[in-house]
Amino acid sequence: MPELIVNGRTHTVDVEPDMPLLWVLREHLGLFGTKYGCGISLCGACTVHVDGAPVRSCTLPVSAAVGKEIVTIEGLSKGGLHRIQQAWIEHEVPQCGYCQSGMIMAAAALLAKHPQPTDADIDAAMTNLCRCGTYARVRTALHALAATPVLPADKRS
Repeated sequence: MPELIVNGRTHTVDVEPDMPLLWVLREHLGLFGTKYGCGISLCGACTVHVDGAPVRSCTLPVSAAVGKEIVTIEGLSKGGLHRIQQAWIEHEVPQCGYCQSGMIMAAAALLAKHPQPTDADIDAAMTNLCRCGTYARVRTALHALAATPVLPADKRS
């Protein structure tokens, strides 16, 4: 049975090794923040971090995640809102909100790698699809975050 490390906790799940990680997170671990959108790794609603990298969980077999650190939107912050979630609110990024957990996870990975992203960095990293079309607000929120220094206590929140 696969053993997964999700949001800092170890879980043993009785699933087939080729089951997509998305369904393990949602149906077996009750972590509903990660969304199903397209099922073919295009839209990004299912984005989680695996060993710090943004990954589309709808096509990642659970066997490929064994022994790796998985972080979902629920585990992004130690308590309260993550600074990216706060920026999303302040800049009115979400409309319907369906794609936002994946979008926030992609943004967190981007800022971890490029704390001061350029528009080109943002365009390259933020490949999540949003039917509401809030891409300009995403860019504004990310630039606002880049202008705000991250304190050591803020590393995961």
